[in-house]
Amino acid sequence: MHLRTVVGVVELRVYYGVDPATQRWGCPTRQHWGLSAHQQFSPGLQERLAFTATATGSYEQAAAVAAKWGCPADDATVHALVQRLGARAAVQTDQRLRAPPRELFPTRAPSALTVLQLDGWQVRHRGPGWGRRKTAHSRVEWHEQKIGLAYRHEQAGQTAGGRGLISAKVVVALQGEPLALGQRLHWEALRHGLARSRNVLVVADGAPWIWNVVADRWRGATELLDFYHASQHLWELGRTLHGEEQAAAWVEPRLHRLRHGKERAVLRELAALRPPRGAAGAVVRREQRYFAQHAGRMNYQALAQRGWPIGSGAVESACRQAQGRCKRPGQFWTASGLRHLSALIEARTNDHWDQLWSSN
Repeated sequence: MHLRTVVGVVELRVYYGVDPATQRWGCPTRQHWGLSAHQQFSPGLQERLAFTATATGSYEQAAAVAAKWGCPADDATVHALVQRLGARAAVQTDQRLRAPPRELFPTRAPSALTVLQLDGWQVRHRGPGWGRRKTAHSRVEWHEQKIGLAYRHEQAGQTAGGRGLISAKVVVALQGEPLALGQRLHWEALRHGLARSRNVLVVADGAPWIWNVVADRWRGATELLDFYHASQHLWELGRTLHGEEQAAAWVEPRLHRLRHGKERAVLRELAALRPPRGAAGAVVRREQRYFAQHAGRMNYQALAQRGWPIGSGAVESACRQAQGRCKRPGQFWTASGLRHLSALIEARTNDHWDQLWSSN
């Protein structure tokens, strides 16, 4: 038997035969070591390759790094390994959700605040017409990858240069029903002490699915519309009503009041706007509905004075990092391919890596 390991290819002389108890052909050595019938990589080498694949920008890069530390493997081999181990990680995630989580640090003092953030981004998939010369189906499709993030507020800080930094957080990703994402994020947050947190804050943009998840999982949490998204919609109103050159004179004073405790007055003023005719009127009415829907999620000054975040920069950063891995030039995904890679990345970043390998 030849086995590829972190020190090279090892040749072993082993016995094969029929198990008298089960009448099945097998290799006792492989069974004892937890190797599958045709497995050619040792568990140690698999772990190194899998870790490298989750920490680099592509399977090609992972293969190049592996060759540098003495274990050459082509990108197809790395891809196949990620799909196999990622499928195992996805199964383990589903199994974990069937039971309440055990808090990682039960003796730690309760957190004053747990922050939850949700967002989504679009990723390219191979459509049903992929690879066909003539087809009535789309060759490329775009699907939303939803991301949820949770952290204890005391774990947030700044670098010496003033850039925001979170020392520990959990991140989950999913293509599918939003409520399923909420279930997974809730489980991970409970594992990190959500149940003993004195306050819960959800910061997000205006996507309806996000607030549906909040209503399903975290009723009673403080809800806040990300200030940057609120400002974007205010600028959209200003440009529509006054044009690009005159928008700033209208927007900036209202944005200042919105940020500094005068949100009710600003919202009344926006609600009282008389939409013009035509396409501009449609934009104004749309933005009026937007602000009306989120009127209770704009108490920026009150929360900022408590030291709470008023922006969803943490989950925006998580989305950008995921896009850096999954939206490189020429990259197109299948649903299973992206799901398995995401599951393996989560196993590493959310402290489930050892469980993945102990099941070998």
